[in-house]
Amino acid sequence: MAIEAWIASGPGVETLCSGSDPDRLRMLLADTDPTRYRAVVSFGLAGGLDPALRAGDIVVAQDVNSGGRISPADGLMAEAFLSRLEGGRRIAVPGRIVGSDAIVADPAAKAALYRTGVTAVDMESHVAADWAAQHHLPFGVIRVICDPAERALPKLVDGALGNQGRIDLPAIVGSLARDPSQISSLLGTGRDFAAAVASLRRCRRLLGLSFGLADFGELLLDVP
Repeated sequence: MAIEAWIASGPGVETLCSGSDPDRLRMLLADTDPTRYRAVVSFGLAGGLDPALRAGDIVVAQDVNSGGRISPADGLMAEAFLSRLEGGRRIAVPGRIVGSDAIVADPAAKAALYRTGVTAVDMESHVAADWAAQHHLPFGVIRVICDPAERALPKLVDGALGNQGRIDLPAIVGSLARDPSQISSLLGTGRDFAAAVASLRRCRRLLGLSFGLADFGELLLDVP
């Protein structure tokens, strides 16, 4: 989302926002010069799979699972992230991310993924991990839980964002007009989203300049 990219931005960081479209992210990365960067960070929101995690809790990935293929995160980066986030208002835990090319909206589907040993799901980390591995760049993931494991997302979330990661209000209104039963689910999702964005802001402040990774070089590529 555009707000994820805005929160991530700062000195020493360049953001790449795909609007929650993995295929678009792949195209953007294909046109990106890897020699400009010293590390890649997947930073933003995620769906919770571990029932113990609440909206706003933070997951620092040990690895990313995509179709059974495991991409390890850089251990030094993960340690640096956890150290910076220790003592914050929200818990920050090591975990395992699963990448998905589609939104995982149903609690039953989330539970099935959780049984495979993963902690949270997002739609960008697996793409970023593949690109980082291809170009031999250190890779890390910091993801804030937006929708907890038990939260069923309304159908309108699929198509609620435009290409630039901004909320498409006409699409949301149209979906609600066609199916008003989504309203109660939307209210809960909105509360979770507000908590997650507030946590993401605090998280970014704690990480500081260059996500606290100054030793990795001058410029990081952030993929929200």
